[in-house]
Amino acid sequence: MKTFNTFDTLKRLTAANGVAGSTGASETALELLKEFAPDAYIDCHGSVVGTVIGEHIGRGLGVRDDSPSAVLLDAHIDQVGLVITHVDEKGFIKAEPCGGIDRRAIAAQAVTVYGKKLVKGVICTKPPHVLKRGEEDKVIKADEIWIDAGLNANQAVEIISPGDTVTIDGTLTAMPGNIVSGPALDNRAGVCAILYALHLLKNVGNAKSLPPICVSFSVQEELGCRGAAVAAYNADPEYAVVVDVSYGLSPGLENKASTSVGRLGEGPMIGYAPSLNRGMFEGLKKTAVQCDIPYQLEIMSKGTSGTNADPIGIVRGGVKTALVSIPLRYMHTPVETVALSDIEAVGKLIAEFVEKCLK
Repeated sequence: MKTFNTFDTLKRLTAANGVAGSTGASETALELLKEFAPDAYIDCHGSVVGTVIGEHIGRGLGVRDDSPSAVLLDAHIDQVGLVITHVDEKGFIKAEPCGGIDRRAIAAQAVTVYGKKLVKGVICTKPPHVLKRGEEDKVIKADEIWIDAGLNANQAVEIISPGDTVTIDGTLTAMPGNIVSGPALDNRAGVCAILYALHLLKNVGNAKSLPPICVSFSVQEELGCRGAAVAAYNADPEYAVVVDVSYGLSPGLENKASTSVGRLGEGPMIGYAPSLNRGMFEGLKKTAVQCDIPYQLEIMSKGTSGTNADPIGIVRGGVKTALVSIPLRYMHTPVETVALSDIEAVGKLIAEFVEKCLK
């Protein structure tokens, strides 16, 4: 049985640019998915889609036939970042957020601008010595983000154009306790978990008895879950399992209810919301117990989950949808932090659930 290296897979995924409108992360994920779905492709929006096991071309609008019911495994591939708006006469580059980037964490950070060629730069910031009273406590405003790439105006406009995307620099770093930190773990960690699930399912003895498995590594979740809705409509599954990240316990979150904040290293967060399918929620819990997989609960009482599970659940005639999340600290910063064991546990839970409950 071929081994699956979670750290190396995650490092490849997080190194690629996946700010909404960019395709680098999709191209990397496509290469990884093709091991399990040779016919996988990138759709018109940039999502990576493919059928892994079984042939499935959709049930048709509102039509349920006697063929095996397909399950869709979805994780979003896009990340938060910046987008260039213009270059001024001195060569400084104006940018604004693309997605809900944490603006507290970007001042004086190193960045990469994806222009005609890659350009390294830094987010401009005033020296603390010249700040006016009260400015030291203010967060950089969305319309006051400037990048210094060491270029004059002519050089900058030759390489960089409005609409180019920007990522905050960072690299996946191993920490003690099977913990890793880096950019874009929201939600490359979810993509990695699905790839691990596919690795496990590929090696089960009764693979032919599994239902058709469709996969989408969808774009534009950080801008409104657009890619997942399209991918789910085209796949037309009966079931869907969405993998995302959720809040991990850290200083400042200690007083949150234990059902809404997960602990790193203690397993998947199985989500309940009124918008999610109760039967699949119970089935995932039962599978975790039967397979001795540690798990946590994430109870969302406000109706929806705020993830791709919401649009997927209402495409066509409706899809029975579940949500499994990976606890993550420091969301939407360059130092997002997860436990590798949680990623692997999510993959194992999905594989066992598909094999045992969705035949």
